Amino acid sequence: MANDLLTERDHPSRVVVVGAGWAGWGAAKALCEAGVDVTLLDGMDDPTGSTPCTTASGKPFEAGTRGFWKDYPNINALTAELGLSDVFTEFTTSAFWSPAGLEATAPVFGEENQWPSPLGQAFATIHNFKRLPVADRLSIAGLLVAMLDLNRSDAVFRQYDSIDALTLFKQLQISDRMIDEFLRPILLVGLFKPPEQLSAAVTMELLYYYALAHQDSFDVRWIKSKSIAERLFAPLSQRLRDEYRLEVLGSTLATRLNMSSDGRSVCSVETRSLATGQSDLIDNVDAVVLAVGAKGMRALMAKSPHCAQLAPELKRAGSLGAIDVVSVRLWLDRTVPVADPANVFSRFRAMKGAGATFFMLDQLQRDSQQELWGGSEPQGSVVASDFYNATAIAELSDQQIVDCLMGDLLPMAQPGFRDAQVVDQEVRRYPGSVSLFSPGSFHQRPPLETSLAPLVCAGDWVRMGQREFGAKGLCQERAYVCGLEAANSLLRRGIVIPTGSSQRQHRVIPIRADEPQVLLGRALNKMVMDPLESVGIRWPWLAG
Repeated sequence: MANDLLTERDHPSRVVVVGAGWAGWGAAKALCEAGVDVTLLDGMDDPTGSTPCTTASGKPFEAGTRGFWKDYPNINALTAELGLSDVFTEFTTSAFWSPAGLEATAPVFGEENQWPSPLGQAFATIHNFKRLPVADRLSIAGLLVAMLDLNRSDAVFRQYDSIDALTLFKQLQISDRMIDEFLRPILLVGLFKPPEQLSAAVTMELLYYYALAHQDSFDVRWIKSKSIAERLFAPLSQRLRDEYRLEVLGSTLATRLNMSSDGRSVCSVETRSLATGQSDLIDNVDAVVLAVGAKGMRALMAKSPHCAQLAPELKRAGSLGAIDVVSVRLWLDRTVPVADPANVFSRFRAMKGAGATFFMLDQLQRDSQQELWGGSEPQGSVVASDFYNATAIAELSDQQIVDCLMGDLLPMAQPGFRDAQVVDQEVRRYPGSVSLFSPGSFHQRPPLETSLAPLVCAGDWVRMGQREFGAKGLCQERAYVCGLEAANSLLRRGIVIPTGSSQRQHRVIPIRADEPQVLLGRALNKMVMDPLESVGIRWPWLAG
C-alpha cells in the first residue's frame, strides 16, 4: 500500500513538528532522514541553537543545567554520528546539602568495585552518608520489593499510580529520616515535586532507572562548554537543513490545528509569529508531531475544538498540572573552590518548599572560562542554580532570589561564598514549564499514537505503549527516543511515505538489560502474587 501511495504522490510527505526540544529534534531527524519535508516550529527565538542565548550584558545563559546519565545510548549515538568527540565532561561526583550541612555525596559508581545492584550502590556509599544512620538506610528495603511488583500487570501499575509516593513510603515503613533527608531531596530535583504530590508508580520508575538498575546508573556528566543547544542541536539542525528538507521557524507558535472535511486528519496548521504578531498557515500537511508539554497542549487544544473533540485524550492531557522553574546564573568577583561541581539543596526554609541545584560552571567548563564571561576577562566563579517546584520562589524579586542564594544557601556548601561579590546576575522564570506526574496522572498523559492517525505525540511525559523505552522520568534520553518513535510510527503505518532509497524507520537503541537478579525477583514475585491476588490477597500496601 505504501508503494502505491508513493507512486501517486507528486510531492514528498509533509510533517509539522511543534516543539524544538529533544523530542522535536528526534522526530525531525527521523523524518528528514526518511525523505520527508519537515517544518519545525517553536516559540524560542532560534530553535536551531546557532544563536547563543545571552543576557543583556552578552554573557551566556541556559535554562536548567541538565545532566547526561550513563544510560543515554541514543544521545551518545547521536553525538558519535555528528562527529562530536569532546562534548561532555568526565562523570562527576554530586553533593547533597541541608541546613545541617553536607548530608551525602554520590561518587562516580563506575570507578568502584562492581557488584550486583543494589549491593554495589550500598557498598560504594557506605561512608558517603554523613548523617543518615544505617538503620534508616536499610528501611528502604521494602521499596525494592514494590519495584519488583510494579510492572506485574497493567492493573497493578494503575494501583501504584493511583497513590502518592509518600503514602507508599509510609506503608512500606521507610523511616521518616530516610524520607526527609534522602528521598524527598532526590524527588524535588528529579521529578520536581515532594513525594506527597507524585505518583508512586512514576516515582519508583525514576528511582529504579537512575539509581538501581545498575551500580553505575547514577553516573552523570555534563556539557563541557557552551550549552546543549549550541553543542548538540546546532550541528544536528545544520546537517538536517544542509542534507535534507528541514525548515525551522523560530519565534513561532502553533495556534490551531485545522481538520480535513472528513475529520480523519489534520490538513493545516495555523501559526503566529511572536516577533511580528502576524498569522500564517502551513497547509498540505500529512501529519503533525506534538512535542509540547501540558501548558502548550492546553493552549493548542483550546483553539482547536474540532481536533479536541476527535482526540479527547489530548484535551485531557492538557488538563494535567505543570511545575514552575526559576533559573539563575551568577558571575562572582573571585573563584570559590567547591569540592563537588554538582550540588543539591534541600529543606532550607528560604527555599519555600522548592528543590534546588547549583553547579560550578567554572569547574565543569574549565577550558571555556572566557566564554562563560561573554568574551571578557574572567574574574571568578560562575554559578548556575535552578529552583524547581518554584511557585513561591518565583514571587520574589530577582534580587531577593540572588540574596537567598548568596546569603542562605551557597555558604552552607562553601563558606568562601560569604566573601564573594556578585558582579553580574540573571534570573529567569519559567511558569508551568515542566511536567507534573501527579497521582493518577499516568493514563491522562498523552499517548504516542492518538485517536487521529496522522497526529502523534512526543516528549518525556508521553505514554509510549508497545514502544515503551527503559529511560524514565523527566529525561533527555526518553524525550529524544520518544521523538524518534513518533516519527517511526508515522513511517511504519504508511501515514508519511519515505522517498527514494531513504530508510523507513530510525534505529532506536535499547538501554542495558535489567540485571539477572532483578529479572529473577520479578518472575518470583509474579509467580507468587498472581495466584494470591486471584483469591483477594494482595501486598499490604495495595490492600487498602
